[in-house]
Amino acid sequence: MRVYAIADLHLATVTPKPMTVFGPNWAGHPQAIFDQWQDLVRPQDLVLLPGDLSWAMRLPDAMTDLAPVAALPGTKVLLRGNHDYWWPTAGKLRAALPPGMLAVVNDAVRVENVVVCGSRGWLTPGHDPLGDDDTRLLTREAERLSLSVKAARALRQPGDHLILMLHYPPATPPYPANPITRVIDDARPDMVVYGHLHGVPVQRSMQHVSGVPAHLVAADGLKFRPRLLLDTGD
Repeated sequence: MRVYAIADLHLATVTPKPMTVFGPNWAGHPQAIFDQWQDLVRPQDLVLLPGDLSWAMRLPDAMTDLAPVAALPGTKVLLRGNHDYWWPTAGKLRAALPPGMLAVVNDAVRVENVVVCGSRGWLTPGHDPLGDDDTRLLTREAERLSLSVKAARALRQPGDHLILMLHYPPATPPYPANPITRVIDDARPDMVVYGHLHGVPVQRSMQHVSGVPAHLVAADGLKFRPRLLLDTGD
């Protein structure tokens, strides 16, 4: 099984929102994602989708956006992004998702020998401190991430790989420690994947969190090609 990731699909089937308003590099989106996914991913593979999946405001509209993704090869694991306003409670979401689509919501999932945990994350302190509201939201997201890591530990078996997903990056330049990085320090996953940042070259993004490899997988930074994270050899 191979593990891929791509964030920030920004699908908008029901209420069109051309992403080219954010730059000409978005021309051909989202078909470029679908075409390259089809070329790369096999039915037995796993694809991580860490947030900003659909511009929809309602769950039925989001399911229309996600239908062509569900039809693509591979098992998909979804995480909420800051623009996924349609995202309902865990029970409603899982009842609506088509076969082959899983979601991480304050918990974790295991697919063969890969365990995936994560949370949306939030703004983190960098050159400028956070305000009170952002500090509160960051603390809440760190608590949710802790719950997810705890669930992952319960699922994980000897030899399993642990991948931690975030939507927001885990830290902000100059990358001081924060509640999210402290959870990562404790969890020691095999890798961290995140999205959210647009127009940031992958080579200039955060590459490690306390020695844990970190991968920016925002769709435009990947030129809409799912990124290979891991080949389990199975």
